[in-house]
Amino acid sequence: MRSDQVLVFDADDTLWENNVLFERVIDGFLAEVADEAGRPAARAALDAVEAANAVTLGYGSEVFRRSLRECLEQLAGRSATAADLHRIDELLAPLTARTVELIPGVDETLAELAGRHRLLMLTKGDPAEQRRKIDASAIAHHFEDVRIVAEKDVATYRGLVEELALAPDRTWMIGNSPRSDIVPARRAGLRTVFIPHVHTWVLEHEEFGAHTATLEIRTFPELLAHF
Repeated sequence: MRSDQVLVFDADDTLWENNVLFERVIDGFLAEVADEAGRPAARAALDAVEAANAVTLGYGSEVFRRSLRECLEQLAGRSATAADLHRIDELLAPLTARTVELIPGVDETLAELAGRHRLLMLTKGDPAEQRRKIDASAIAHHFEDVRIVAEKDVATYRGLVEELALAPDRTWMIGNSPRSDIVPARRAGLRTVFIPHVHTWVLEHEEFGAHTATLEIRTFPELLAHF
C-alpha cells in the first residue's frame, strides 16, 4: 500500500545531467573571447547577461544562444558576425542531442519509490526542450503527473498544491537548486530534500539556513532510506 506522501522531483541536474553541458559550452566560448587572465571578467559578464535574460526571456538553449551573442558583442564592442554566430552554433550543438544522461541510480530508485508514494515531476524551462529531455530520459512512466513551468516560485508551488489537493506537510520537493527547489517550496509550506550537485547553475545558488523540514542527502539512491 502506498503512503499518503507525495514526492515532487526537479528534473535538470536532479534526474539527469544538464548544467555540465552548458558549462562545457561556456568553457569553449570563454577560450575564444578572452585570454587566460581575462576569463574571470568575461565569465562575470556572461553571468550578468544570462541573469538579465532569464528574467525577461526564461530558460533554455535558445535563450543561452542569445546570451552568448550579447556577451560576445559586449566584450568585442561590435556586432556579431556570421562567422561568430556559426561558431556559437557549433559550440551549442551538444545541447540539442537526443539523449540524456541520467544521474546514477535514478531509474532504479524511482521504480522503487513509485510503489511506495505518489511521484510528480516539476521542471522549468522551454516546454519543447524540456519535453524532448523528458522523452529521451525514458523515466516519465514513474510519475503520475509531469509539469513544465516557466518559473518555480512560491506561487507555482501553491498552485500545484491547490490544483492537485496536496497536503503541504506531506509533500516533499526534491531537487538540487536552492533558488528554485528549496527556498520557494519551503515558503509555500512544502517539505524539502536538497541533493547538491557540483554543476548547479550559478544563478540557482541561494543561501538557506538549517531547517527541520529540509533533508540534505548526498546521492539520489539515499532517498530510499528516508521514503
